[in-house]
Amino acid sequence: MSIRIAYFGTGNLAIPAFLTLLDSKHQIVGLVTQPDRVGRGHHQHINPLKQAAVERAVTVLQPESIKAAEAVEGLRQLGADLFVVAAYGQMLSTDVLAVPRLGTINIHASLLPKYRGATPIHAAILNGDLETGVTIIQIEPKMDAGPMLGVVRTPIQPEETTGQLEERLSQIAVPLVLDVIDQIEAGTVTAVTQDPNQVTRVRKLAKPDGRIDWSRSADEVERHVRGMQPWPGPFTELHQLGRPAQRIQIPSVRIVARESSGSERPGDVLLINPDEILVQCGDNAVQIVQLQPDGKRPMAAPEFLRGRKLSRGDRFE
Repeated sequence: MSIRIAYFGTGNLAIPAFLTLLDSKHQIVGLVTQPDRVGRGHHQHINPLKQAAVERAVTVLQPESIKAAEAVEGLRQLGADLFVVAAYGQMLSTDVLAVPRLGTINIHASLLPKYRGATPIHAAILNGDLETGVTIIQIEPKMDAGPMLGVVRTPIQPEETTGQLEERLSQIAVPLVLDVIDQIEAGTVTAVTQDPNQVTRVRKLAKPDGRIDWSRSADEVERHVRGMQPWPGPFTELHQLGRPAQRIQIPSVRIVARESSGSERPGDVLLINPDEILVQCGDNAVQIVQLQPDGKRPMAAPEFLRGRKLSRGDRFE
């Protein structure tokens, strides 16, 4: 037997599970994804989920508001038994959740009840967690609060960025969601209530959240650089006497244990040799491995220094 599934997804986390379900015994009767957006330079953003659905003649719905009456009616017309949600980008109303006879499940990229909300992968890296995972939950009207139907854990690698970790989590979610759907079909799924005493929440990030705070410890700065990639992007500004401030993205840093003389301020450039950029943090320092000035490509520190000399007194702020 097979289940008729409507899949809700937009972000990268949603892609592998959707592609796998397309080739599974179950029937994907519709893809619900965010409306097409025009990016910088008026280029149309390519939605790989939509592309795959169109190639397989799967109905695609892209409502501006999933809560609108016409959107809910469109969902009813699909005749789905089950809704599967992964990084969709809109909250589902009670009217939407009432449509499928088997309910709605969500692929959430954290070990719930930790990190309910929009940015659980960022949060795991920013907080220095040693492990994270994927939790499949039954969706209820309250965000990420439904009972847990399946969990898989994985260690966080020391140099992993948010983007790299999201890619891994999207892959390890695939067998988990297939197993949960099979259990739902068989009527054997076990629901585990989340512990309300362990709940933590994370908010949606904005572009300014990428700014590096050099007064933080070197550990926190290094985690911030990894956690803010690929979006909103870790950045700072280089200040030099007699020159306008330059906005620079910092894709990679390395922690350097260093005893402070007491005269350095967080953000001060510490010169060791012409091929290194060391920056003072709240404690210790970091070596900037790679930089990307606005409007230019990423480059290694030695290449940057060949085009822009740094000296004591220069600061990142």
